Amino acid sequence: MRIRNNLNPGDLGYIIQLHGTLYAHEYNLDHTFEGYVAARMGEFAQSFDARKDFVAIAEDDEQIVGSIFIMGLPDQTAQLRWFLLHPRARGQGLGKKLLDAAIKFCRDRGFKSVCLWTISELTTAARLYRQAGFTITEENAREIWGGPRMEQRYDLVL
Repeated sequence: MRIRNNLNPGDLGYIIQLHGTLYAHEYNLDHTFEGYVAARMGEFAQSFDARKDFVAIAEDDEQIVGSIFIMGLPDQTAQLRWFLLHPRARGQGLGKKLLDAAIKFCRDRGFKSVCLWTISELTTAARLYRQAGFTITEENAREIWGGPRMEQRYDLVL
């Protein structure tokens, strides 16, 4: 297993597809979720700036098995996005390693805080967020991605 901090051609498409297929299978999210990820990830790629943005891609045998992104915002805050592990890479501490690397990047860049949006079904990720010091600061019941969801915002003050 190795983690790299650069984007190669094809990475974004594969990570988008992984989000679409895994989240459909595991959480019954529909095609609109994959469209949402694709649109936002495309915007991120177009405006990527290594001084404020971060990417970590985990590979096993040259196959992407995980990712985490940080998008630096103008107000000295950051947003954590697209944190995902393929099922075959789970349970080995890789998620914690990716999350720790993203938080370290934010601290090293002098961000004041990190936020993220998720849905309540992602309980394993939520456990990692809480262990890292994130707290829920907002919850909204919404009809999104093919069903009723509890959207949650987590924040970490650095």
